[in-house]
Amino acid sequence: MKLLVTGGCGFIGANFVLYMLETHPEVSLINLDLLTYAGNFENLQDAEPYGERHRFVRGDIGDRKLVDDLLSERPDAVINFAAESHVDRSIIDSSAFVRTNVLGTQVLLDSCRAHGIGRFVQISTDEVYGTLGPADSAFTEEHHLRPNSPYAASKASADLLVRAYHKTHGMDVVVTRCSNNYGPFQFPEKLIPLMISNALQDKELPVYGDGMNVRDWIHVTDHCRAVDLVLRKGASGHTYNVGGNNEHPNIRIVKHILSRLGKPESLLRFVKDRPGHDRRYAIDASKLRTDLGWEPSISFEEGMSQTISWYIEHETWWQRIKTGQYLTYYETWYGNR
Repeated sequence: MKLLVTGGCGFIGANFVLYMLETHPEVSLINLDLLTYAGNFENLQDAEPYGERHRFVRGDIGDRKLVDDLLSERPDAVINFAAESHVDRSIIDSSAFVRTNVLGTQVLLDSCRAHGIGRFVQISTDEVYGTLGPADSAFTEEHHLRPNSPYAASKASADLLVRAYHKTHGMDVVVTRCSNNYGPFQFPEKLIPLMISNALQDKELPVYGDGMNVRDWIHVTDHCRAVDLVLRKGASGHTYNVGGNNEHPNIRIVKHILSRLGKPESLLRFVKDRPGHDRRYAIDASKLRTDLGWEPSISFEEGMSQTISWYIEHETWWQRIKTGQYLTYYETWYGNR
């Protein structure tokens, strides 16, 4: 099987690339990533031993000629991880989110259709569903899309495009909507790596509002397993929710990190809440369990322990991101080839 993976140098995309290389010796991957601020080529240094099974191409999913060139090689499927994904940045300026998440997806779909690509997998998010109240049932695939941030709106728009290409053109597509991921290689502007890295440096840990915004957490490896399963066995035209069934308020996560690192809660700093901050997400992944037999394999306690240890052991990695040095990693690597 040959796959085109877009956004394969980001957090989830890089973990997926490494997971597929490690677990499926019959799979080869073309990895298309523009290496914007959240794409870090260093995330894939462990892919080097796999040689020609992993080929990196630096480029934009919105570049139709480049996408056409890559799809003329007739990969068996396209998995679209490429996205601008940080809510705060979308509030400041949503233009990059519309350009990449919506128009980029449209370019991929058009090119897949033109080249007769067998399957298109759209990696989406639970944020497209909007927010839940404390007593509301978890999101199912039948929930209406009610995005509340520009980021979520751009992802919902892309999901609707994918659905339309299936209905109108008969394309073989599947969509996954996952809850909050955590694990290795997560960009340190996100909650868990930001809190770990700040605590390790004895810096303040900024928490929005009252810290009681609730998220459902899943280890990134379990997400990768789900995407692999949906890629191979998901029903065409269907959407699959992916969740860890681990609902926790943000403040509990932050205090757990401080306790695990032996740091004082005096490092906590509550800051003004961001506009349109969704109060609660919860995912019902029973369809994925029932139809495809998927179950999360990493408990939240085990996953958090592994994740905290990883960031302790990889301080150089996240320090290079915080100083901006990571932005030159690809050029340095390429120049030494």
